[in-house]
Amino acid sequence: MPPHAKSDWDPLDSSILCNQRRAYDQMRETCPVAHSDFLGWSLFRHGDVAGVTADSVTFSNVSKHRAVPNGMDPPEHTRYRQAINPFFVPARMTAFEPETRQLAGKLVESMLARTTFDFVSDFSGPFCSRSLCAFLGWPEDTWIPILEWTHGNQEAALSRDREAGTVLARELADIVLEQVSARREAGGSTVRDVTTSLMEIEVDGRALSDEELVSVLRNWIAGHGTVAAALEILMFHLASDQELQAKLRSDPTLIPAAVDEILRLDGPLVANARTTTSDVVIGGRNIPAGDRVTLIWIAANRDPRVFDDPERINLDRDQRQNLVFGTGIHDCVGASLARLELKVALEEILARTALIERSGATPKRALYPSNGFVELGLRFS
Repeated sequence: MPPHAKSDWDPLDSSILCNQRRAYDQMRETCPVAHSDFLGWSLFRHGDVAGVTADSVTFSNVSKHRAVPNGMDPPEHTRYRQAINPFFVPARMTAFEPETRQLAGKLVESMLARTTFDFVSDFSGPFCSRSLCAFLGWPEDTWIPILEWTHGNQEAALSRDREAGTVLARELADIVLEQVSARREAGGSTVRDVTTSLMEIEVDGRALSDEELVSVLRNWIAGHGTVAAALEILMFHLASDQELQAKLRSDPTLIPAAVDEILRLDGPLVANARTTTSDVVIGGRNIPAGDRVTLIWIAANRDPRVFDDPERINLDRDQRQNLVFGTGIHDCVGASLARLELKVALEEILARTALIERSGATPKRALYPSNGFVELGLRFS
């Protein structure tokens, strides 16, 4: 057995999953480059993670199944990313803001009519899925199968259930292609929306294939599961810290800084992976070509070598090294939309309430690859 095949830890052990942040913090300090069967080589320190994201030659992002554009390397990645970037420019975000704000406002009002509620099932999931469907121009009721797919996809990632993954891939393709087909059938009378525009972009002188359209939208839909987790984390911290909550109520301009800082402290996405293209040494460990390298974002973002007093929420902190939306050429393409939705949701919740409190049972955290919540009982007043 080659030396690197020995496992240093078990990411699926209950002691790890019961508190992912604590466990990954410990790994960062005791075994910062660790091997396991489940994740390959895991990197926990900010410097190691940032170094990998800056070197797309040594650390490939090409996925087993074609993924546009996040599962590509340059120069192919560059061409697709340049074609997709315009969908998330500031002008589009400004135009979309009133619609997502209206969605958030209606959901907050429905929560105010109830004594207590589960923020996960009653707000974060529905809001993020409905907001994405509105952004894409899809029928409103499409958010339900989208949300169900998101939950199933996260469960399949943890269990590594390939059969379930295959079924889920077909289900999502059917959802996407139904919307694509409807626009093709409508021809010139189709409504101009983001989906229509996506169907019209060209890469290498041709329109995206159906397979590529499904891949692009799979990335956006899966990403919105992370946005929902981020919103859950934000609300958990606000409900747990009345002083911070009051500070944001008195000065809503601090909300974007609060989003970045809270999610640095407690990130929604555990990890992403790369594959080595040549032998490499990281932290004194020899990693052979072709091995998987997993970047543990939520440990890197709490690294005291980079962030002073990392456990403290500091709204004045310099966020330039914050990795919550990734870094390098494969950073989150939809970060501007995610930031908009998180900002708008917090603004509407804080503006329409006097107090946010936790209620009911102890909040239940989600498991890898999410770091959000399964249950989060809250009370608005």
